[in-house]
Amino acid sequence: MASYKIVEVPSEGQPIRMGADGRLQVPDRPILPFIEGDGTGPDIWRASRHVLDAAVEKAYGGRRKIAWCEVYAGEKAFNRFGDWLPEETVTAFREFLVGIKGPLTTPIGGGIRSLNVTLRQMLDLYVCLRPVRWFVGVPSPVKHPEAVDMVIFRENTEDIYAGVEWAAESPEAKKVIDFLQREMGVKKIRFPETSGIGIKPISREGTERLVRASIEYAIAQGRRSVTFVHKGNIMKFTEGAFRDWGYGVGTRAYREQVVTERESWILGNREANPAISVEQNAREIDPGYDMMTPDQQGAVRREVEAALALWPTHGEGRWKKKLMLRDSIADITLQQVLTRPKEFDVIATPNLNGDYLSDALAAQVGGIGIAPGGNINYATGHAIFEATHGTAPKYANLDKVNPGSVILSGEMMLRFLGWNEAADAIIRGMDGAIGAKTVTYDFHRLMDGATLLKCSEFGEAVARHM
Repeated sequence: MASYKIVEVPSEGQPIRMGADGRLQVPDRPILPFIEGDGTGPDIWRASRHVLDAAVEKAYGGRRKIAWCEVYAGEKAFNRFGDWLPEETVTAFREFLVGIKGPLTTPIGGGIRSLNVTLRQMLDLYVCLRPVRWFVGVPSPVKHPEAVDMVIFRENTEDIYAGVEWAAESPEAKKVIDFLQREMGVKKIRFPETSGIGIKPISREGTERLVRASIEYAIAQGRRSVTFVHKGNIMKFTEGAFRDWGYGVGTRAYREQVVTERESWILGNREANPAISVEQNAREIDPGYDMMTPDQQGAVRREVEAALALWPTHGEGRWKKKLMLRDSIADITLQQVLTRPKEFDVIATPNLNGDYLSDALAAQVGGIGIAPGGNINYATGHAIFEATHGTAPKYANLDKVNPGSVILSGEMMLRFLGWNEAADAIIRGMDGAIGAKTVTYDFHRLMDGATLLKCSEFGEAVARHM
């Protein structure tokens, strides 16, 4: 075990380890690091810890118990140690594998990047996992929030969040622009003298490990589909590559278990008309076939032939029981998750798209105050579960805000540990407390006949309803 000076490691706990079989080895007294967070963080953490401890006690009757280990980041760390993110905090998350955190302040004005992003980058937490579901009774701006049941796998380390950019009119930006114009022949920068420049890396490796995680989750959870959400119609070599690499790893590594949407059309066409020719099938799946060049037509015919070669394993309706892989352009996706939410199940997407989507979906089921999140590296077992909202400093120490985001992030954490019984108890508690209309102010003001609870009181209500 590492040596710590500011972190007090509980003596009664044991560290979680990753086994040789790639599975977490979780002791009955796991040491779990936590950051209580800034602003409303302390209020939220006290309520959430009460719920998490109550769920573990309810499920296991004392046989299991969490050994909480406080680590520091944000304002509390800076005020106590003069450091926004002490090295011991990263060391503890690295050593003990799994932990949880509240919302953190990042100073405005430069000098330090987002603490959340920094932790994700330093621990290579490449999946941002954002499940979105509705609890009965939660006020919603849409007519059918119950139709929203999605899990977002947001790539967490690449895209614009890699932070590769240079300020407008800086020597660095001028140097990059000069290189692009002189060496690369770029002529599309409209105002080069005053442009900031950013680079958006999306890699094959980063894409494939995210997509593998999303497909394996979907198969394990009995989900219907994985949708690759991208803007590949414009960014062909980054987001377009994300889509292509996603399909590639999906159909190579999971061929027996998946079918692509276009393959389903081709197989369905043959099932409806066994005599259909390859060329007729090509016209069915691509209405513009007759306007294509011969090379383009040939590519579509080869696609049809490849799909028909799956007939022994996917034909005669067998494809309907497979996990479907499909893709959707990001802008239309933001519309369709509102108008046709049942068409989306598991979503795999680059970082920025995932940021937009997860918050847009959270609004449909009660807002980010109740939206959980997890940052995970499935290969190493490292994971930090977190509040998805901000610090809301004007409500600090008022015992007022909704602790649902951290409570449900803790539910995700328990499920990640394999403590499903405790996780189920939290879901029952949330269902019961909200169903009884005993809620914090954010829901109370939107619900008829509700009872207003403090943050701490809501945590107690969740525990009572387990």
